Amino acid sequence: MNNRSDLSRLNVNLARRMWGTLPKATISNLQTLSEVCALSVANGDLQLLDYRWYVTHSGLLHIALRNRCQGIITAVQPKLSDAVVGRWVFKATVFKFRRSPGFVGYGDADPSNVSSLVRGAEMRVAETRAVNRALRKAYGIGLCSVEELGCAPRSNSSPSFEQPKSSTNGNNGHHNGNGQPRLRDRLCLLIRQHHLDAGLVKAYAADFCGTATLRDASRELVEDFVNNLAERATKDRDGLICQLNSYSKPQETAQ
Repeated sequence: MNNRSDLSRLNVNLARRMWGTLPKATISNLQTLSEVCALSVANGDLQLLDYRWYVTHSGLLHIALRNRCQGIITAVQPKLSDAVVGRWVFKATVFKFRRSPGFVGYGDADPSNVSSLVRGAEMRVAETRAVNRALRKAYGIGLCSVEELGCAPRSNSSPSFEQPKSSTNGNNGHHNGNGQPRLRDRLCLLIRQHHLDAGLVKAYAADFCGTATLRDASRELVEDFVNNLAERATKDRDGLICQLNSYSKPQETAQ
């Protein structure tokens, strides 16, 4: 979209449909991001968490593409990394123009500062964080990227998933005694991080839990599903995508 004023109106309308009534400051910030950075809600460039906007990895790549970024180089920092304990540090360099000196960013990840949803994928998280920081420096993006967050904060975005039934311990799925995020928010974060189709995941979840809809499943079943999905998305994403695609069309009635 060439007209950034049109993009701003589209973003605001879509944000209100997705997240309901939003504070004036949140809307104002979205309009600024639309007109200055050309970030699109529909394209997944932005994420709303606790009524604050965060740029996504794909959003930063879209900015780089629009500005004809000449290249991105990443390199693991062996002296600072330790594969045994799952600690990784990466350096990323973004070249905006040919023969430019480059903008450098560092990213680190270890089991203590990544979500449980991506535990075991610290190396990839560290590289993504490094690239994000370098891109934000190169293009003057003041927003923190959602991938740089150390855990999954409470999300305002999850209209397509119903909250699972509460369990007998009185926990209604919002937060547990340790302050962990809701299952619904964990599921939405997992979908976003691994670029999964939300509708197909929802169908797979109901099938996994053995219920007509995800809403009918107990919290324990939904938690088992989220943990299973996280492991498969990390270790065998191709196989997971294949299984999700099997839910794209209803099965034909046997003859």
